[in-house]
Amino acid sequence: MLDHERVRGLRARAQALAGRVREASAAAVVRRVFAIQAQDATAADLGIRVRGRDITAAKIRAAYEVERSIVRGWFMRGTLHTIPSPDARWVLRLLAPRILAATSRRYHQLGLDDDLRRRSDRLIRRALAAHGPLTRPELTEHLAAVGVQPDGQAPFHLIRHAALTGVLCHGPRRGDEATYVLLDDWLPAGAGDSRREEEDTTVAELARRYVHAHAPVGVYDFATWSGLPVTLARRAWKTLTQTGSIAEYGVLSVPTGHMGELRDSPGTLDVRMLPAYDNYLVGYRGRELSVPAAHHGRVWPGGGRHPSHGCRGWPGHRHVGPPRCRPCCPGGRVRAPVVAGPSLGRRGSLSGHRFLRLPT
Repeated sequence: MLDHERVRGLRARAQALAGRVREASAAAVVRRVFAIQAQDATAADLGIRVRGRDITAAKIRAAYEVERSIVRGWFMRGTLHTIPSPDARWVLRLLAPRILAATSRRYHQLGLDDDLRRRSDRLIRRALAAHGPLTRPELTEHLAAVGVQPDGQAPFHLIRHAALTGVLCHGPRRGDEATYVLLDDWLPAGAGDSRREEEDTTVAELARRYVHAHAPVGVYDFATWSGLPVTLARRAWKTLTQTGSIAEYGVLSVPTGHMGELRDSPGTLDVRMLPAYDNYLVGYRGRELSVPAAHHGRVWPGGGRHPSHGCRGWPGHRHVGPPRCRPCCPGGRVRAPVVAGPSLGRRGSLSGHRFLRLPT
């Protein structure tokens, strides 16, 4: 029978959230976890910060815009994620066809037929080549030329379609707004980017990255996270097992090279604050092995996902409920009661204000 506390500790350590594990740069964080949930850009930045050492907002922005080592786009399940830039094209080739197929009904509802989507892709390519980077409202103005009304969801779906077909990606921020740029201009193709591998090979590689970033995990965790069919996920798991890349950990799996961690003794207490939609909270099929069931209502009140405090030793896991980070909190400080595990003492008083205002 699985030791849930140990699984939580191992997952936290894999996610660079425990055991005093902190990466040195934004790019290193994203390489380690492979994908940061990024529907909310601020939460994504905080998700990078909490896994790093002395990572400021300026350093994260430089990773996106100067180094271009990380990129934001619609990847797993068709939702926004930040992933390592060198992986953008092969992940898009693997996932985009199924995302586009799954969106076909919505395209039909919005009156976006195949011809209109193709013309929209061409128009967006021309507009970005001539005037980019462009914001969503600016691209929406250009789309009027092919008869797309500016109100409603049609402009969003056409911009997303252009991203999924490899026309554009997220570029530099302009104030608080995201902008879009041509993918091939922003991230010039590398020597291996044109290589087309068999689907099973790329699925197995995606599964390998997932296991390293989230283990202990099961095949259904991977299928849920990636949005791929369970049949493909099972074949990938079989490949990883046959090649010795993963080993069994009860009913779950871990990277073979990490087996020694299963025998390690607990480390020192490690306190982190997790943003909404953090990988640790949403990167698995279920919640039970990440957060004790007794505390689900505090982490997901009303079904939502709120920022949370985590106090993690290794291999044990101690969870603290969501902070009330309102401006009216005296001094911006939040005193979070530990709902499981030992008292944090002075470390139980955490600065929610400082966390939510990423240092520059």
